[in-house]
Amino acid sequence: MRRKPARSGRLRLMAIRAMLLRRLALGATGMALAVGLSGCAGDSAALLTAPSAGATASAATPDRSDTSPYGVTTTPKSPFNPFAPDGSTARPLREVIANPTLADVLKQGPLPEFSLGRQDAPVVMVKYMSLTCPHCRRFMAETFPVLRREYIDTGKVRLIIREFPIGKTSGNATIALRCAPMDKYLTLYRKFLEQQSAWVSQEVRPEAIMKVASQVGVTRAQYDACVKNQPMIEGLRQVKERGRDLGVIGTPNFFIGNRLYKSVLTMPEIRAILDPMLAERGSAGKAG
Repeated sequence: MRRKPARSGRLRLMAIRAMLLRRLALGATGMALAVGLSGCAGDSAALLTAPSAGATASAATPDRSDTSPYGVTTTPKSPFNPFAPDGSTARPLREVIANPTLADVLKQGPLPEFSLGRQDAPVVMVKYMSLTCPHCRRFMAETFPVLRREYIDTGKVRLIIREFPIGKTSGNATIALRCAPMDKYLTLYRKFLEQQSAWVSQEVRPEAIMKVASQVGVTRAQYDACVKNQPMIEGLRQVKERGRDLGVIGTPNFFIGNRLYKSVLTMPEIRAILDPMLAERGSAGKAG
């Protein structure tokens, strides 16, 4: 019997090693992609829930975070079990409000809300945002100025901004945002988005967050006090949980009226939604 040369065995080992290295490289790429998108993510429980009839298809990355963005301890959740006989999860699905009414959408939590535009505007638009989200930054830079000029400043739309922080870095920045007076809210909100590259990172960097917040007069003492302000943090937690109950899964997500849009809306898309609604309400007003 002839023995196979030792060289063939070495070749097989080299092939196996090359395959393992390729898999590790793919895993690292996936991890880097996940970090890059984490600022726009939502709730993993929402992924297991059928979308409501009034919601559009999502273009936002879902939130897979199970920890509080404010550092508050939460009850550990059992992960999805793909090997269960029925493929079910060990924890109950989140009960999303199906077809919410406008009253459901506008129900306010314990904290005051930032809004822009006439209180009696015919259409209300609610934007759920995370300060670390690059899509939110792009919306505020490219779409918001036109939206404000054409619809908000003309009295046609009232815009409400609600916090939906993803990750502890966003949570800490959101606390700093809430530390500012309400008349500085929009200014600081835009500064956090415009300067994301200076403060957003996997690790929370209070000094970098404070450098942005100080631009509207927030002091370190005020920020430190706000970080310990449990009623405010609980109020912020309720804002996010209420958003999840309404079907919000990431950022930016929008309600226009009582319809949820899980995508980054462009100005042409917003016009296509708003103009028929405003025409209908105008006709109804004239008929009355």
